[in-house]
Amino acid sequence: MKTIVFLGCNNSGTSKEALTIAKEMGYFIVLLTNKKNHMLKKYEFPGVDQVVFINDLLDEVKVLDELTKLTVTGKQICACLSFIDPYVSFAAKLSEHLGLVKLSVDSLYIMENKIRFREKLTDLSSSPFYVVFNNSIPVDQFVQRYKAFLPLILKPPASNGSKNVLLVETIEKFMAGIKFLQIKYPTQPLLVEEYLLGPQFLIEIIVTNNEMTVVGVIEQEFTNNERFIVTGYKYPARLTNEEYKNLVDSITAIVDQVGLSNGSCHLEMRIVQGEWKLVEINPRMSGGAMNQIIEEGTGINLIKEIVRMALGEQPLLIETRKQHVYAIYLTIGSQGKLLKVTGMDQALRHEGVKYVHIKPKEGNILIVPYSMGNRYACIIAASESPEIAKSSAIAAAQEIKFYLEPI
Repeated sequence: MKTIVFLGCNNSGTSKEALTIAKEMGYFIVLLTNKKNHMLKKYEFPGVDQVVFINDLLDEVKVLDELTKLTVTGKQICACLSFIDPYVSFAAKLSEHLGLVKLSVDSLYIMENKIRFREKLTDLSSSPFYVVFNNSIPVDQFVQRYKAFLPLILKPPASNGSKNVLLVETIEKFMAGIKFLQIKYPTQPLLVEEYLLGPQFLIEIIVTNNEMTVVGVIEQEFTNNERFIVTGYKYPARLTNEEYKNLVDSITAIVDQVGLSNGSCHLEMRIVQGEWKLVEINPRMSGGAMNQIIEEGTGINLIKEIVRMALGEQPLLIETRKQHVYAIYLTIGSQGKLLKVTGMDQALRHEGVKYVHIKPKEGNILIVPYSMGNRYACIIAASESPEIAKSSAIAAAQEIKFYLEPI
């Protein structure tokens, strides 16, 4: 039985959608998970044929043992992949070990850690100023040494979804931010980097046999706080021909330097005084509803093409339509227990609205956003006009109401 093995999955978004898409491609789907609730709530993963619990998904001996059990029971493993940090490079390593497709394991590994990729790319013009705090000197001395560079961004090296990424603009916040992250990540160094001021863009790319394809460039809009929660996505980004050319040149240099010859990733970059600067690079496609955004805009099902690449096939990255797409994400302003959500049907009736997703379920505790995981609804609209796509999505979003019981 032809089988695809996935390492890890979130409860919604790209990684969960990949399971269903791979199932629709005709494969037996096995999910290796370290989340016990996935075992208890298998009904929430209709695309999965078999769920295997492994406490540590990076335990190579244990994972290979489970893969051996699959082959003994007649499963022909055709691909092993992950859409989840930090399992992307490990899944690629397993794929190579099993004699399947060979991706750029070392490159994917570098991209899984913010300090590793900063050090690898330090000589490129797209790299901002950065320094690593590793507890070698007292916090107050470190702050005094680098206070002239404020404002700064503080990041744990393995964070994703903007979790615990802090903007610090004063000496007091600089000191408090480092101490806060020390408590959260006591054994890890911290990345301290230049705050890049300018519009931010997300770029999805696929590289096959050293040939890079830019699948989409999406402009990001942020909630006005210090946590960098993206609440708006505009596709395609409005760039001049020169800006786009410079962007591709910058990405090409990054991809070459990091050594990505086969694989997919997404980058986040900002234009700072006319120059492209790298904010992030991640060895997987972006999460959330990114697949719907790109598919509505281009006709390309990016998840499917990434799965095809993991199967050793050539991804088909041919645009079959050109539409403007706007996605808006909703957060809440106060904490509470979710009683109900209304307005989904009304939202779907708005012109051009293609997708409405409510993430939490009744009874869940909702909180004010501190990471991208605290975005609780997504509405996507498409149109031949960027203005109509955005106005339709925003109007539809206003229909959604969360009813909370204060706690």
